[in-house]
Amino acid sequence: MAAACTLAKRGHSVVLFDQADQIGGQFNLAKRIPGKEEFIETLRYFEKQLELHRVTVRLSTRVTAELLAGQSFDEVVLATGVNPRLLDIEGSTHSKVVSYVDVLQSKVSVGSKVAVIGAGGIGFDVSEFLLHESVPNIPDPDAQNIVDFFKTWGVDTQLKRRGGVEGLRPNFANASREIWLLQRKKNKMGGSLGKTTGWIHRTSLKGHGVHMWSGVSYEKIDDRGLHIVKDGQSVVLDVDHVVVCAGQESNASLRAPLDALGIRTHLIGGAELAAELDAKRAIDQGTRLAISI
Repeated sequence: MAAACTLAKRGHSVVLFDQADQIGGQFNLAKRIPGKEEFIETLRYFEKQLELHRVTVRLSTRVTAELLAGQSFDEVVLATGVNPRLLDIEGSTHSKVVSYVDVLQSKVSVGSKVAVIGAGGIGFDVSEFLLHESVPNIPDPDAQNIVDFFKTWGVDTQLKRRGGVEGLRPNFANASREIWLLQRKKNKMGGSLGKTTGWIHRTSLKGHGVHMWSGVSYEKIDDRGLHIVKDGQSVVLDVDHVVVCAGQESNASLRAPLDALGIRTHLIGGAELAAELDAKRAIDQGTRLAISI
């Protein structure tokens, strides 16, 4: 979106393709996380910018190399993002196993006891989502839950208390699910989270009673649940679902066929580097590339 808008501002004729029925890609997942509803405004901004700068937007279109070759584009920017990394243990295809994408898109009805594999940013986000997603109600993806946020963190919007603070501790509601957030590494949970916000995410999950276990190895998944080894002891987590948040892999499958056709391509965002997806980095990269073309 950033590349398309900047290219159009510079006088290029731009067509933006997306196989989904709405713009935004990963932002449409991020906006569903409690505390990250600001991405709704980011999408609203880009939607308006695409309109103002007359970018042709073609949604619900799965692009092929032949489709692009038939339209004589001078340059092709591949911002095709990532695919979730699959779990590689016995029972990884069991019916209990679900992808974080399906969870955040509410394509599955997640049970009351859940194991989340992977404690990076996505694992924390999915855990937060599951804590606030009441059963069976689904949160409105376009609702700004500002009132709930202020209530949880004790923000006095009337400024009647000193510093605008209602209390000394956050007011965490009872969780609707029991969640285990797991990682193989033995280091601190959420170590890769932002330095100024990581403590908030850890505090929230702890306050809601999430079990955060590090140094875990995964053995298998079966009808009994998730079999793991923790502190040298075999443990079976009797969970309804196992949500896989074990990272991502770049989706750059279009590059090779485009190169074979002699079409000039540029890889940006997750399609270039899947690790540590970051909205700021993606917008910056797309803008800089557009300026250079």
